[in-house]
Amino acid sequence: MKIAILGGGNVGGALAKGWAKAGHDITLGVRDELSDKVKNVTANHPAIKAKSVAEAVRDSDVVLVSLPINVVVDVAKHCGNLSGKVIIDASNTVSQKPVPYATATEAFKELTKCEDVAKCFNSTGFENMENPVYGEVAADMFVAGDSEKAKRIATQLAKEVGFGECYDFGGEDKIPLLEQFAMVWINLAIFQKVGRNIAFKVLKR
Repeated sequence: MKIAILGGGNVGGALAKGWAKAGHDITLGVRDELSDKVKNVTANHPAIKAKSVAEAVRDSDVVLVSLPINVVVDVAKHCGNLSGKVIIDASNTVSQKPVPYATATEAFKELTKCEDVAKCFNSTGFENMENPVYGEVAADMFVAGDSEKAKRIATQLAKEVGFGECYDFGGEDKIPLLEQFAMVWINLAIFQKVGRNIAFKVLKR
């Protein structure tokens, strides 16, 4: 697949490298293609390119949103019409909203006219995007949204970077719950000082 990743930060960078390794064509959609942060992702990875946001999304099949919330609305407006593509929202709005929208998923869905949108890759730290395996156990990922197509592709991409399962949280009404679930990881890892090398696993008897 051709995947555009909006944002060259830790999460976007980790997934870019993992998906490039899995054989996908990755383009970072960024404002500064020559920034050190972007170069750290593209260096030694010929399958990862950096272009403007408009160029990156134009040639993509899938768009991953990994942006600070304060720029979500502006970037979404610059994307234009993305109907026919799949958008995966990896952002969180636990401390700030992309006003006037409740979530980045809602903003991108309305502003880009894309119906195939899902929330995924928001519930854990970038360290687990780089390596979700603990000993012989692979951490799990979680997805939510109304589009079965978007959730199916997000699930595939989660497994391709090494997550064990990708559990369906439900429709768009469950996106706030999934974002609160992200806060559980943030609370334990950072506020309670357990450390960032922790992950969630669903156990079944």
